[in-house]
Amino acid sequence: MDKKEIIERLRNDEDYYGEFGKQYLSNSDISSLLNNPLEFKKPSPPNPAFVIGGYFHTCILEPHKIDKYKIIKASTRNTKAYKEIAGEDICLLEQEADKIQKMRDTVLDNELFNDMITNGAVEYEVPGIHELDDMMWKGKADIINHSHQLVIDLKTTNNINTFANSAYKYNYDSQAWIYSEMFGYELVFIVIDKKTNQMGLFDCSDKFLQSGANKVALAVQAYNEFFVNGDGDFSQYYISKTL
Repeated sequence: MDKKEIIERLRNDEDYYGEFGKQYLSNSDISSLLNNPLEFKKPSPPNPAFVIGGYFHTCILEPHKIDKYKIIKASTRNTKAYKEIAGEDICLLEQEADKIQKMRDTVLDNELFNDMITNGAVEYEVPGIHELDDMMWKGKADIINHSHQLVIDLKTTNNINTFANSAYKYNYDSQAWIYSEMFGYELVFIVIDKKTNQMGLFDCSDKFLQSGANKVALAVQAYNEFFVNGDGDFSQYYISKTL
């Protein structure tokens, strides 16, 4: 299977997140490889923040798919009405959906952001693969604007004033490095504060990208140590630190 065929398969979410896609490393693997290899490739349990983030992305990038989200008119997820409808699923509360729609409108009402997201030669949810540190990585860009020669990633935050710091914590630096190498354009983040709707545009410094490159190298080192050269036996694994 050549690169073009692989990328075409990765357009399908079931292939991207399923067994086919798991043959590649991705930015979401960075945290487990660097902090706890025991959790590598283990599925994360669904949580409201993940659903809310997905809905925000869908509202802007793929509004034709918005009906896949179940929205429940309930005050909290602890109410009987919510539990009867949701069952084991995590669904959106009506007030959450309304808030996200306002966030979407806020972003697209901004002339600069609207131009970056919608004007020119623009692609959404673009998969890619690329070799970094002798390993194959996958990624899926929110937006590629070929006219502006930018990869654009949408982020929500609880505090836009601390986003520059939290970007390191949540491995947005390694994401920026991987995607800029993979897609060949500079990556920028369009960010909106979930509490205030304040927006920000964050580009990536050389220091930020180098931090990401360092994380990628360390992640590959850990992957090789535990899953290539080792046998996956973690019985002797432990962390050692001086307090």
